[in-house]
Order: sequence, then C-alpha cells, then structure tokens
Amino acid sequence: MKIKHRTDRAGGYTLVELVIVIVIIGILAGVATNFLGKAIDTYRTEQTRAEMRRLAFAVAGNPDLVSNGMRTDYGYIGDVGSLPPNWDALVSNPGGYATWNGPYIQDEFAATSINNDFKYDGWGAAYSAPAASFSSTGGTMTITRQIANSTDDLLYNTLRLTVVDFDLTPPGPDYRDSVEFAVFYPDGSGSITSRIGYPSANGYTELDSIPIGMHTLYLIYLPNNDTLIRQINIDPGCNFYTEMQYYENVW
Repeated sequence: MKIKHRTDRAGGYTLVELVIVIVIIGILAGVATNFLGKAIDTYRTEQTRAEMRRLAFAVAGNPDLVSNGMRTDYGYIGDVGSLPPNWDALVSNPGGYATWNGPYIQDEFAATSINNDFKYDGWGAAYSAPAASFSSTGGTMTITRQIANSTDDLLYNTLRLTVVDFDLTPPGPDYRDSVEFAVFYPDGSGSITSRIGYPSANGYTELDSIPIGMHTLYLIYLPNNDTLIRQINIDPGCNFYTEMQYYENVW
C-alpha cells in the first residue's frame, strides 16, 4: 500500500515569501520616490527659469518686442532710468514716480491680480535683489539669470553724434558753438532730465551716462532755433552712433 503525501498548501504564504514581497515593494517604492523627486525638481527648475526670464524682461524689457524695426520695450529701467530698488517696485510705484508705467509683471494665470509669488523661486526661496544678474538658490544648484554684463551696460551708455548740413559740411570752428545736442531721458527719480553737448569743429560729440530706453534726441541750431528731433534706442552696453543732417546749407 502506497502512502500519498500532501504537497499542496491549504493557503497563505510562508514568512520568507512575505519578506521577499515586502523587499520588492520597498525597492519599487524607493525607485518611484526617486523618480518622482527628480520629476518635481525638474518641474521647479523649469518653472523658476521661466519666471526669472519674465523678471528680467520686467526689469530691462523684452528685446523681441519690435515695431517698424525698432525695439519698443525696455521695462522698468526704460521708464524710470534706474534699477528697481526691490522686486516690489515692479508692481507698485516705489516713490510716486511720474515716469513709472507698471505693473511690469503680473500673475500669468490671472489677467488682473498680482501676488507675491514672483519674488520666490520654485522652492520658495527669495530671489536675490534686482541687478545686472540675479539668482535663485532654493534648489540643489544656483540658477543665475543675466540681464546685462554689468550695471554700467544698463545705466551708463554713451551716445556718439555727428552733425553736418545739407552738403555734408561740419560746423567748423565758427559755428560749433551755435549747434546744441540734447537728449532727454528718465533721471531715476520719476522725472525727465537732459544731457546737452556741443560738437567739435568736425561735428562730433559724445554724451555719456545714458540709461537704456527709447529717448528723444534734439539737434538745435541756436541762431534761428532750427530743430531736428529723432527717437533713439539705447540698448544694454550700447555705444550708440548716429549722424544728423540739416536739409539746407546752414553754415
């Protein structure tokens, strides 16, 4: 007579099997958590870069906004003539400035509301102060957004000018004191100021310390107040040069 042994279980798992399952679940959870953490960090990084781009445009304008071949947007600096003292100045007038034309940034998900989120990166850390470059330090790596190479490139540009009359004659030593260049631009405190220069005998002069922006340039022949007016664009780090010509033989 043969004795049959039962090899099937009535049900349940052994302790070893349960341990194996728990280990596998732990490994899968670890992999999933690591992947999710990287995905969240990537999202925060991209969100921060996009916001820093918007902040840079708010400070110094978007160079891609062009009309009739001329840039039309220079942000806060183009209107006020200085860097904003803090990020709040992009959404509220910092000193009752007449030339302030903000808000320069707003909640991208709401047409009219403005909140404070733009001052903080994707990890909730405050951005460094507005400058030629600023940084996000909330993530594992510092993210820096460059607006210009230096503050001088934003606020202290040089305007180079030459004047001639109709037959391309410069004013010479006899008429050089009769010609005046005047460029009008925001003074950094909410008003408009001007810088005035007189050409040398060959018609050339320079006006320095001009902030970025769309400014008005006047060329005035003083004896009869004959005036030419031109809009000029001063870009970051620009040594702008222009020639102005009277439409008659003035000298």
